[in-house]
Amino acid sequence: MKVPMLDLHAQYEKILPRIREELEKVFSNHHYIMGEQVKELEAKMEKYLGIKHAIGCASGTDALVIAIRALGIGEGDEVITTPFTFFATASSIWRNHAKPVFVDIDPKTFNLDPAKIEAAISPRTKAIMPVHLFGQPADMEAIMEIARKHDLYVIEDNAQGIGATFAGKMSCSFGDIGTLSFFPSKNLGAMGDAGMCLTNNDDLAAKMRQLRVHGENPKYFHKWVGLNSRLDTMQAAVLLVKLDELSAWSEGRRKNAAYYNEALKDIKQVRTPYIDPRAVSIYNQYTLICEDRDGLMKHLNEQGIGCAIYYPLSLHLQECFASLNYKANDLPVSEMMSQKVLSIPIYPELSTEQLEAVAAAIRNYYK
Repeated sequence: MKVPMLDLHAQYEKILPRIREELEKVFSNHHYIMGEQVKELEAKMEKYLGIKHAIGCASGTDALVIAIRALGIGEGDEVITTPFTFFATASSIWRNHAKPVFVDIDPKTFNLDPAKIEAAISPRTKAIMPVHLFGQPADMEAIMEIARKHDLYVIEDNAQGIGATFAGKMSCSFGDIGTLSFFPSKNLGAMGDAGMCLTNNDDLAAKMRQLRVHGENPKYFHKWVGLNSRLDTMQAAVLLVKLDELSAWSEGRRKNAAYYNEALKDIKQVRTPYIDPRAVSIYNQYTLICEDRDGLMKHLNEQGIGCAIYYPLSLHLQECFASLNYKANDLPVSEMMSQKVLSIPIYPELSTEQLEAVAAAIRNYYK
């Protein structure tokens, strides 16, 4: 049985008629950039997340760049973050001419390890940027305590965690700014690139709204050099429909994760995801720690079962960051996980037969 890593055909099957209705509204007025649906989506997201300001932009990467710029972080400044994440987390710091300072991860959650943060703080440190990886929030209680102690900003990279909670609070609601990605493969994905910044701070919200339109306010008058990062109205129309489904989709992912947890629990060579008891994950990925990871991946591919490695090379070892002078074994947990992690299909549309096929293929390999 073939099981794709993600099946967007199955996701869109039931909601395409409603999406077409929303798109027709866009076609009727031809406001393709920052149209009415963008304002509707921002208001709907504010209500869903319980956050005062939602500012749509062109991508999750742009959201991070805008967030950092809005906080005035730039040349000579440092931002503490994780090496075990998608490239945009660190590149957004670099693009603002600041320095990413990488701190190793918790081996259980894959998230930034709070116990290692304070040793990385210097007089140049301006912010901490945790990532809510694979849909599980980082330990925001500990991170916020450190940030307050050292008078640091906190930017939550929530590209993979929309709807997740920690200690009963929504991810994105702890720090100064949170960011979202609506890349098509995300739990809440658009039909192209789209992103969002979130904050409870009125001044930061106003600045980010200005930065996303070249820094202009009023039109043709520029206080800052911003970005061309306006949210596409058609993407907002798609997201308006899909946001209504998000809670049910997240519950479906948790149900599928529970199945895998039980089905794979007796395989000694595999560790299923650990979820902090204070957290509710939305399982953007279901990521195993595996012995002979590459062999298992080859086996699953031969069986027609999708799987993927997130992430095969830690950011501190990427060639483009060579000038930061990190070397192998500097961040051993992240480096070890890059050699052992494998993500398997978790999307809510998976059938019972598909789930069984994935679990059986993993069990058979380790026999």
